[in-house]
Amino acid sequence: MSLNLPIRRAACSAPQTCHPPRQLVIHRLSPFSQRRTFIGRWFRDKDDEKAVPKATNPKERLAASFLKEKPSKPKMNFGGLSKSSILEDESVVGKPDEKSSGKPVDYEKDIMKVLPRNPESMKAALNPNPEARIRWQQKMAIREVRKRGRLTKRQILKRTERELSSKSHSIKTSVKKLVPLAKQITGKTVADAIIQMRFSVKKAAKDVKEHLEHAKNEAIVKRGMSLGVPDGDHFSPLHIQTKDKKTVRVNDPTTLFIEQAWVGRSAYGRSLDYRARGRVNVMKNPTTTLTVVLKEEKTRMREHEERQQKIRNRKTWVQLPNRPITAQRQYYSW
Repeated sequence: MSLNLPIRRAACSAPQTCHPPRQLVIHRLSPFSQRRTFIGRWFRDKDDEKAVPKATNPKERLAASFLKEKPSKPKMNFGGLSKSSILEDESVVGKPDEKSSGKPVDYEKDIMKVLPRNPESMKAALNPNPEARIRWQQKMAIREVRKRGRLTKRQILKRTERELSSKSHSIKTSVKKLVPLAKQITGKTVADAIIQMRFSVKKAAKDVKEHLEHAKNEAIVKRGMSLGVPDGDHFSPLHIQTKDKKTVRVNDPTTLFIEQAWVGRSAYGRSLDYRARGRVNVMKNPTTTLTVVLKEEKTRMREHEERQQKIRNRKTWVQLPNRPITAQRQYYSW
């Protein structure tokens, strides 16, 4: 029979001259088998590692207890969610009420048991200066008494006429190139402006058309504009004159038109320009925003009527009006 001894232990038979590692001291007398791969490394069977007898030498028992009681390295915690976070994964940590009580909780019934907000604790944020608020309320009350409930013309127009201001995203073009498009669509209806941008040869016309479509949808949804004449009301088409002396036919008073359109600078982008001899230049690419103000045709109808009324109220021009002579001297001034 051949004795199953490791080659390294046969070479280090004397413990005084050879100092094996600590792991080998513990399992000195334990039988195990070894394998050698083509790389030349030694591997131990897992079954042999499990069947390890207890050490009999006091030094070996001391080493075994040291390795057993040796603390492991603490795991690094690089941050995480708090226990009260709504983004906490319930599949991993469980629901907070189930962790504490161990029973499932009906959230639909317990959602009404949440305590309401305390208004006393919110006064510091909602009303930071109570005395100034009281003075402002007194001032507004006095103003209402003086006006006897009458509204200003601006307040009446805000209640009767709708409008929407919409700002576009950053368009990759310059202000010089976008201003002609803004002037082209000003004063036109939204439908006509979209057609103009659809057949325009300008590169930025595509972005302008997309923004006009977005602004139109936003006006319909948010402001309730361009919904047509209500049922039961009759409107006959008429011709009106705009500010720039153009005649427009109005078939629907709720039709959207672009009352104003202006251009503003946005953030600059950066790109690299590779040049000769290994040099690199940094180019600043401009971006521009387009803001449009949409209103309904009833606004232009009111403005047209006000201009016509102003013309009708003018007095007849007279070459030599009959007015009294005042501030005359009794002596000649020369």
